[in-house]
Amino acid sequence: MITIEDIQKLRQATQAPIMECKKALEEAKGDEEKAKEILRKQGAIRAQSKQDKETKSGIIESYVHSNKKVGTLVELRCETDSVAANAGFSELAHDIAMQIAATNALYLSPEQIPSEVLSQQTKDFQEEVPDDKPEEIKKKIIDGKLDKWFQEVCLENQAFIKDDTRTIKDLIQEASSKFGEKVEIGQFVRFQI
Repeated sequence: MITIEDIQKLRQATQAPIMECKKALEEAKGDEEKAKEILRKQGAIRAQSKQDKETKSGIIESYVHSNKKVGTLVELRCETDSVAANAGFSELAHDIAMQIAATNALYLSPEQIPSEVLSQQTKDFQEEVPDDKPEEIKKKIIDGKLDKWFQEVCLENQAFIKDDTRTIKDLIQEASSKFGEKVEIGQFVRFQI
């Protein structure tokens, strides 16, 4: 038997609408963890359908490290003011600002890397691969080196500093699912003395 308390507890944990929480609990036969997974999948589908939406709202979050020598600003965008005012949204923005301070990302995603920088990095990796390797092996080695480099210099590809099983891109997708609208990082900057 699913109680109102069960539904409220799931809603508190996921921020999903009450009726979706009820349906997820019914489908999961009362198992809260299974219900969370059902809601996560439904949220991902809902978030995917919103990717064409325009993000007209959001917040700018700052972070200054305790040594006062590193600081960041990040623009986290969403569709509505109500989501921008949500405490969970602010927490996400703060976590991303801390991530930028800790990791010194240079680009948001691989798509934003200038072509000349990417070409030079690819050329550098090609020079590191021994000539005696077959072409398909060389390509795999270079692709692997590029993927590792993307994880270092692209914010979305970086492992989250508080949970290295998730990337920043995963956090953004989870936020889109949780809030039911498109969430994206607009721009960011890092200062260091």
